[in-house]
Amino acid sequence: MTVPGKEQTKSQSALHTAFSSRLMHAKLPGIKEHLIFWSIVILGVAADLWTKSAVFASLEQDGRVPIVNGLIQLVRTENPGAAFGIAMGQRYLLVAVSAIALLIILFLFFFVEIRPTVVHVALGLFAAGIVGNLYDRIFNDGMVRDFIDVVYWPGKHWPAFNIADAMLCVAVGLMMLSTCFSRERTR
Repeated sequence: MTVPGKEQTKSQSALHTAFSSRLMHAKLPGIKEHLIFWSIVILGVAADLWTKSAVFASLEQDGRVPIVNGLIQLVRTENPGAAFGIAMGQRYLLVAVSAIALLIILFLFFFVEIRPTVVHVALGLFAAGIVGNLYDRIFNDGMVRDFIDVVYWPGKHWPAFNIADAMLCVAVGLMMLSTCFSRERTR
């Protein structure tokens, strides 16, 4: 006769043992992977923070500078939410979610054996994008500085974004491509 709580405890214990064993035997990233990942993180964060600073220092509050006439312009705007204004004004929630996402990315990089280089690039882009926007949330009163304005149809503008947002989108695209086209499927 099995006690219901004991059966669940056994399965949790087996899962914990399997997970611990996997972590103990995981192949840590090599020099090449570290160079790829950390170079992208450092350069990505630097590019994001520098461009935000430069654009915000040079543009007036409502100023606009055309880059590609009628299609792309630089603007100065601040977003108190996440993508498309989601969770607007929820600074502490967004900081917490960003911090957790960054920890997950770092966990994946350090403890999950990943073979395709494109995944290391994607993880570096994810980390850089998260850190760039997290910096703004912490040090800019919860507001993320956005400055790239794209007109996708006459009179219709995509929500303004920044380099960190672009890195996050490219990272998602690379992960999708890696999953779809890799012979060795990444879990």
